[in-house]
Amino acid sequence: MRVLCAFPEAMSSSNSHPPACLAPVALFLALLLHLSLSSQAGDRRPLPVDRAPGLKEKTLILLDVSTKNPVRTVNENFLSLQLDPSIIHDGWLDFLSSKRLVTLARGLSPAFLRFGGKRTDFLQFQNLRNPAKSRGGPGPDYYLKNYEDDIVRSDVALDKQKGCKIAQHPDVMLELQREKAAQMHLVLLKEQFSNTYSNLVLTARSLDKLYNFADCSGLHLIFALNALRRNPNNSWNSSSALSLLKYSASKKYNISWELGNEPNNYRTMRGRAVNGSQLGKDYIQLKSLLQPIRIYSRASLYGPNIGRPRKNVITLLDGFMKVAGNTVDAVTWQHCYIDGRVVKVMDFLKTRLLDTLSDQIRKIQKVVNTYTPGKKIWLEGVVTTSAGGTNLSDSYAAGFLWLNTLGMLANRGIDVVIRHSFFDHGYNHLVDQNFNPLPDYWLSLLYKRLIGPKVLAVHVAGLQRKPRPGRVIRDKLRIYAHCTNHHNHNYVRGSITLFIINLHRSRKKIKLAGTLRDKLVHQYLLQPYGQEGLKSKSVQLNGQPLVMVDDGTLPELKPRPLRAGRTLVIPPVTMGFYVVKNVNALACRYR
Repeated sequence: MRVLCAFPEAMSSSNSHPPACLAPVALFLALLLHLSLSSQAGDRRPLPVDRAPGLKEKTLILLDVSTKNPVRTVNENFLSLQLDPSIIHDGWLDFLSSKRLVTLARGLSPAFLRFGGKRTDFLQFQNLRNPAKSRGGPGPDYYLKNYEDDIVRSDVALDKQKGCKIAQHPDVMLELQREKAAQMHLVLLKEQFSNTYSNLVLTARSLDKLYNFADCSGLHLIFALNALRRNPNNSWNSSSALSLLKYSASKKYNISWELGNEPNNYRTMRGRAVNGSQLGKDYIQLKSLLQPIRIYSRASLYGPNIGRPRKNVITLLDGFMKVAGNTVDAVTWQHCYIDGRVVKVMDFLKTRLLDTLSDQIRKIQKVVNTYTPGKKIWLEGVVTTSAGGTNLSDSYAAGFLWLNTLGMLANRGIDVVIRHSFFDHGYNHLVDQNFNPLPDYWLSLLYKRLIGPKVLAVHVAGLQRKPRPGRVIRDKLRIYAHCTNHHNHNYVRGSITLFIINLHRSRKKIKLAGTLRDKLVHQYLLQPYGQEGLKSKSVQLNGQPLVMVDDGTLPELKPRPLRAGRTLVIPPVTMGFYVVKNVNALACRYR
């Protein structure tokens, strides 16, 4: 250490004071003496260091991953999708054969496709082939009134891939449909806010279109049946369901089944409550209907699809599990993070909001493990915000909730998470009404391409109280690790994919250590694109905007290779995926 001192050229020798620089010299010598005595006495405690105000501490985070054994293994269809029955009401069901929409859905396969939502329990099946023919003749809205027949004609000359019907709809039809859907959206919102719903009719033809979409997209359809049709003694009236089962069996449709949607809300919706015990009996009745039908004798059955696990909901689940815990193949519930009418963009960065799901998981697991230990648990119908005017759930900012949900659920052993909704309904869809993918779609696509079902434990030096898989790192830096998807042929088995959420307003540096040291890394950094920042509905991958190709296909997701041994620099308020190549992780070499 050098101590610099400037002496005046002329100084009085008789009355002068010691130079001002001798004071720090004396302090420095005293400090050396103190350190020497402390060392001899065995005192190894570091001295506190005072930092200048406004100077931020820069910490290098050391990151390692346990590669010998996975801590969890989730379903291959872990990230799955939902369509709301409201698409019957607003007419979008008839456009599910769109080539562009099918292409987007195929990008997220393999997955389950749940057909269910608030209007599940107002859905009636009628075996009518083509009710559109009874509609009026030509007029100003001729295409709109007869769009079913038009789509039939467009379906005939289709690209028939594996027997799939894929259509190119005229622009005039799409524009008229958007106008109709906008008008119907106001009606649907009014129903939702008043909690009073009108009945919906699902025809045989509509079911054909729904199944065609699922089958062509590589999705396995889960159909939620109406549970609010009740007999005078409050038992389930299965007549409409039986008609639907017989028709779908005649068409040899491979479908799994559910009964009802959020039964804890039935009293407010129809003034008729169904307790857990009765609901369990209804599921047993549904199972008895499925068993004589050859194609459905071994069909999967899921439920009870309860809402947020408050006290009354836990009571309902407890009664259901006592009666029908062994009847269902997985226990399901729903979660909504925040009211969209009051949400602000910065709400999506609050760690408290990100962590609200953790306590719900604990409550559900406690009840399920009491009656059927080891039973699979699914989170169905997860939404970032309920319907509202701000529409921020379609923005880049909402992706922090979605990606953290995926990481947290996998680490806690939840087998499947179903996103509400893939298309059209509310403010939480992945694809808009122009068939353009929104930020959460691109996030989901990256997840599907890069993340495998095996979950690995993350260890972070210095910042983590205890090494736990996916543990929050000082709340605002969240790191999760999985084996890389073995279907991705760009990476050999044994590779590991990290996904990192940085909610800090400063960049964070991460040094890969242990088994990850000096390995080549591919970065997939997702950031907002455009002037709107976190509110943007467009995203960029490694600096390049993500859009569909002109021919309607998905773009190539190109990584940015990082030099082996290089420190990962995570920009502020961003999220990204990092594939660590050639780790040869034992947990990831085999299925």
